[in-house]
Amino acid sequence: MLLKSLEFKHVSGQKVKITEIPVLEENSTFRFMLSAKLDLFIRQITNESVPKQTYSFQEYLKRVLKWKDYEQLFKSHILKHNA
Repeated sequence: MLLKSLEFKHVSGQKVKITEIPVLEENSTFRFMLSAKLDLFIRQITNESVPKQTYSFQEYLKRVLKWKDYEQLFKSHILKHNA
């Protein structure tokens, strides 16, 4: 899965970076949900008085999504016999 990051300046002037944002195909069923969750996450960060420098969007999704949806989104192909 391809991941991207987003960097912006907070109202206080501090540079904030959001990492591990998944890039989905146009026809993905999760595309709209992820854009809404990312928008909400950015609003939460901008409302903080003293934000951290780096945030992980994947960790945020782990907290807010149902585990079944999270697994489908970040499913990893397990290799058999360590191949």
